[in-house]
Amino acid sequence: MRVHDINGNRRPRRSRRRLSGKRRVLFDLPRMSVNAADPNMQAAIREALYGISRGHGGPFGTVIVKDGRIVGRGHNKVLVNNDPTAHGEISAIRNACGRLDTKDLSGCELYTTGEPCPMCLYACLWANIDRVYYGCTIDDNSAIGFRDAHFDQLGGGREALEDYLVQIDREACLELFRIYSETEHDLY
Repeated sequence: MRVHDINGNRRPRRSRRRLSGKRRVLFDLPRMSVNAADPNMQAAIREALYGISRGHGGPFGTVIVKDGRIVGRGHNKVLVNNDPTAHGEISAIRNACGRLDTKDLSGCELYTTGEPCPMCLYACLWANIDRVYYGCTIDDNSAIGFRDAHFDQLGGGREALEDYLVQIDREACLELFRIYSETEHDLY
């Protein structure tokens, strides 16, 4: 079996890693049929699938778009990096800032498979990202074992940011979450 990268290119299969004493199952990305209507959300889903297939973390993939082209990519790497801040949005922000050689992402939009947790939401605001498009909701994140809602409540909610956060392609992202739920993974 060959593993494909986020662009669909074949990559040589690496040895399987052991995390927490469990064997991770790698799967072939092209066999996964998760289709979003928006091409940028589709790219975020593909990024998430890559991370899931490598056992990097949860089903959260992100792309950052400027002037119609993807300038940053990231997926959840909490488990592989042993870093609780290595969420998909944070990874994509770091990638985009490095590629654009800037700390200011004004003029950019972020597409992510799950509604950002409070840490990621505020990182988007700090980076001056113009708008955030997300697939699954905070409640959907909770349904597969993530604690985003708890932290959201501690911060007082997000009602003041309704125009900033736009939900798209929820059904495609729910399919991604279903795939993730059926894989062997650690919760964190």
